[in-house]
Amino acid sequence: MEEMLGKVQEAFKSAFGVDRQAVTIDTTPSDIAAWDSMGHMELAISLERVFGLSFDVDDMMEMEDVKQIVGVIERKLGQAQREQV
Repeated sequence: MEEMLGKVQEAFKSAFGVDRQAVTIDTTPSDIAAWDSMGHMELAISLERVFGLSFDVDDMMEMEDVKQIVGVIERKLGQAQREQV
């Protein structure tokens, strides 16, 4: 979980230029000034790059805070692992 959060923090730093320590599992859009609708797109692109994933519209709609972002990423990574087997 800490490794994943570290990667999520990296994506936030890349997308918004915020200090990694400012992003916790409890972070919401109200905590990050630039996390508006356009910022959400930038964040999704950054997360795709960091994790090597691709998000669809439903994934992006589900990612309303860091906790939900982690959940979507865990689900997508699990799907990728099952497809490799």
